[in-house]
Amino acid sequence: MTTQNHSVDRELVEAAARVARTRCRGDNHTMAAAGRGRDGRIVTAVNAYHFTGGPCAELVLVGAAAAQGIYELETIVAVGDRDRGVVPPCGRCRQVLLDYFPGLEVIVGGGEDVRAVPIAELLPVSYVWADHQVDAQ
Repeated sequence: MTTQNHSVDRELVEAAARVARTRCRGDNHTMAAAGRGRDGRIVTAVNAYHFTGGPCAELVLVGAAAAQGIYELETIVAVGDRDRGVVPPCGRCRQVLLDYFPGLEVIVGGGEDVRAVPIAELLPVSYVWADHQVDAQ
C-alpha cells in the first residue's frame, strides 16, 4: 500500500463527531458519517443497526446525499459514538464507496495519525462493480 499524505478535512471530522455526540443514542444508532460533496456541501447520517444487517452510516450517507442532490462525494469520514473517534469503513462499505465514488478520499486513523487516503487504497486488488456493468451492456 502506497499511502500518500492528503490533507484531512477537519470540518468534516467535527461534523461527524457532532452528529455522533448528539444523535447516536442506544444500540440502534452507534455510528455517524459525514461527507463533503464536490460543491462543498456537507451531508451527515447515522447507521441504522439491525440484526438483519442494517446499513452502516456510510451507506445511509450515500442515500441521504442523493436525496439532497449531491451525487459526487469528495471525502467521507465515520465517527463512533461515546467518543470512539474516527472508525474506518467496513469491507461492504469500502466496496460500495469504491463503486459509487472511485476518486473518494476516506478519513481513517486515530489520534495524531488521522489521515485521508484514496478509497482504492483501502480495497486493493478490488472487484470493480462498475466494470461489470459496462461489460453487461
